[in-house]
Amino acid sequence: MAAGIALGALAPAAAQALQPVSNIFLRLVKSIIAPLLFGTLVYGIAGTGDIKAMGRIGVKAIIYFEIVTTVALFLGLGIVNLVKPGEGMKLEATAAEGLPQGHATLSAVLEHTFPSSIIDAMAKGEVLQIVVFAFLFGAACAAIGEKAAPVVRFCESLAEVMFRYTKYVMYMAPFGVGAAIAVTVSKKGFGVLVHLGKLVLTMYAAQVIFVVVVLGAVVAISRVPLRPFFQAAKEPFLIAFSTASSEAALPKALENMERMGVPKHIVAFVIPTGYSFNLDGSTLYLSLASVFVAQAAGIELTWSQQLMMMLALMLTSKGVAGVPRASLVILAGTLATFKLPMEGVAVLLGIDAVLDMARTSVNVLGNCLATAVIARWEGYSLRKREEEPVALR
Repeated sequence: MAAGIALGALAPAAAQALQPVSNIFLRLVKSIIAPLLFGTLVYGIAGTGDIKAMGRIGVKAIIYFEIVTTVALFLGLGIVNLVKPGEGMKLEATAAEGLPQGHATLSAVLEHTFPSSIIDAMAKGEVLQIVVFAFLFGAACAAIGEKAAPVVRFCESLAEVMFRYTKYVMYMAPFGVGAAIAVTVSKKGFGVLVHLGKLVLTMYAAQVIFVVVVLGAVVAISRVPLRPFFQAAKEPFLIAFSTASSEAALPKALENMERMGVPKHIVAFVIPTGYSFNLDGSTLYLSLASVFVAQAAGIELTWSQQLMMMLALMLTSKGVAGVPRASLVILAGTLATFKLPMEGVAVLLGIDAVLDMARTSVNVLGNCLATAVIARWEGYSLRKREEEPVALR
């Protein structure tokens, strides 16, 4: 990562030539997601043979997600009103063509959750649709019992194979991460941070406060062992931060949390579901960015208007993890709904790569913690498991 930053700053032309290296790494990572999710989730559910337990875990996970993301929204709202990073900045008229647009409704989010074709969902990387299909498929396997045993064994083997496949792909991680950072710095440069440095610092400070205060309190209340959790979450967090891709961190997050001692069926269900419903870093960013645009445009929002905006974001930020530039899509919809200038999206687009590193890594960290919290809630002790040789039974 450090080498990539240096190369992007000192030799931008050479750095931009590394774009294919970054793209190849991310394409290989994306190839892991669908088979890994399907294998781990089906085996996790069918392996327990307890559909009621999975339903109980699902309810607990959704309650936890809603509480934590709501806290993240209001933390972002409080900090942006305290610091006022957009005050004094005049938005320039910028062409909005080609910017991501979108406005999610409850019915659209619900409809998009259910796949019409699992093949199509896998091809498009629709994480939530894959989770829904795998959950129902695993429940069907559990209900059938012995007749489904060959399918369950296949899914167990598939998951193990994909973990080994992930290990091979991760050998390329230093090159992929270095190339991605080099390309970003060569294109955006350091100058972009000068103009919007206050927003970047406010965003990073808010994310740090959220991790230390809010997630720290969750660790203490749930009695999650801190050192083992830090060791398990460190690598997925760093991968997410340096690539700005939650997909890149997903395989390691699944593997490391299971190795920490979280049961496979909890890991396989909670992390993928959290990728759609527990976007702590993104929801914090959305509340901060929405009010920032209003401040930059000189529009005074009342507290009631800001609360209405938060309620809208609580709905629209769910279920869009697979959408490219999902946070910008939601931000664009929010600005349109509340009659705020769309030029704000164009301004933020210039530094989105820098902001995305923070929000993506906090998303991944929050989802890793969610698995540990649900496991503790279910009464597991989270003792570290030793690595065992793969045995195909």
